Amino acid sequence: MAKQYGNIYTLWGGPLAVVVLSGYEAVKEALIDRSEEFSERLETAFFNDIIKGRGIILSNGHTWRQQRRFAVVTMRKLGLGKKGMEHQIAEEAHQLVEVFARSKGQPLDPTFHITNSVSNVICAVAFGHRFAVEDEQFQKLIEAINYLLKFLFSPTHILYEIFPWIMRYLPGPHKQAFSSLDTVISFAKDEMEKHKETSSLHEPQDFIDFYLLEMEKHQNRNDPVSTFNEDNLAQCIFDFFVAGTETTAISLKWALLLLANHPDIQDKVHKEIKNVIGSSHSMCYQDKKKLPYTNAVIHEMQRFKYAFVSGIPRQTAKDVKIHGSLIPKTTGIFPDLRSVLLDPTRWKTPAEFNPNHFLDKDGQYVAREEYLPFGAGSRICLGMQLAKIEIFIFLTSLLRTFSFRLPEGVKELNQDPVPRVAMNPHPYKICAIPHCRT
Repeated sequence: MAKQYGNIYTLWGGPLAVVVLSGYEAVKEALIDRSEEFSERLETAFFNDIIKGRGIILSNGHTWRQQRRFAVVTMRKLGLGKKGMEHQIAEEAHQLVEVFARSKGQPLDPTFHITNSVSNVICAVAFGHRFAVEDEQFQKLIEAINYLLKFLFSPTHILYEIFPWIMRYLPGPHKQAFSSLDTVISFAKDEMEKHKETSSLHEPQDFIDFYLLEMEKHQNRNDPVSTFNEDNLAQCIFDFFVAGTETTAISLKWALLLLANHPDIQDKVHKEIKNVIGSSHSMCYQDKKKLPYTNAVIHEMQRFKYAFVSGIPRQTAKDVKIHGSLIPKTTGIFPDLRSVLLDPTRWKTPAEFNPNHFLDKDGQYVAREEYLPFGAGSRICLGMQLAKIEIFIFLTSLLRTFSFRLPEGVKELNQDPVPRVAMNPHPYKICAIPHCRT
């Protein structure tokens, strides 16, 4: 469509108009150069009914500013970017390595195990503890989040946005979507009650502790504009799981698939890790500075297989003119981040998995301003740093332990995504062959 209509064009869904921004220049001007004008989340019938303006990802105005600021500060207090949180991630990576080892080199579908490990990192941040794989409530939580993501931008969701006054009263998949959100919210509220009973608010250990303490402070001050309440806390936890589990898990699934399809690239990564880090030293995020090729491969994987179909929709906070086009206030905006990551004017071989996109002539890692898988501007992904640490530690821990190969008789794994909001790979199996049999 961008080739036919230009890098800024309008799509209509019934009475709803959405302006699509395609390519690096258009997206950069909106999200980075004019961040404030494009800072609001798109408000639609379905999202208003299901989220009710709560939390961080889909809220606006005072609620968004207060909740996001608190979350950023709290993540730092919990050790984001420090050894404490890295240790928790390394523990989950170790658990995942053990699961892969139990397959004894036989074909294995990694999806379930990767999702559990990544989800448990979020559990450690939000709740202060992990869950056993066999925990029924934990599995219901994961299933509920997966259902919601599959529902978004499905035909039923689009019908709900166009005819909300009818869909609210009809049965269908949208009712299951509401039920799925209730499952996650109930899970979060159960955890809140457990935290209240343990009374560790003055020595907070996790996000719920810090949030309950903040609620208490605002209640004591009788703050009339406070947005700190249990509903917002539950929604924030939902946001953490949606943003922090699915994207990271998808990235890791694509990484293993791509590396199994490109054994030459995988072997170079393993060789670099082995030569620079060795096998005794536990991986830490700072090691990426010593591993330029590995770092380039991780960035290229996220460029080549972006986790979503596009960026999360926004809306204009005021009338704004961009590239000669006037966009009225509250117009829906789709920043097409995929088009930026595949922009042929910015990448040498956009349709190929090519780690050289992030390497200079001396083989050193080069940062690229066109690399925007986490968005940009005031709405840049809150969990970006956590996701980067997770992907690096999980992937390097796996690659220095195993060689990932195709099952016997399989020539290549399908590299086309399953086309939904979250762009998962098709189900696949790989063989995790230990580098050292002992």
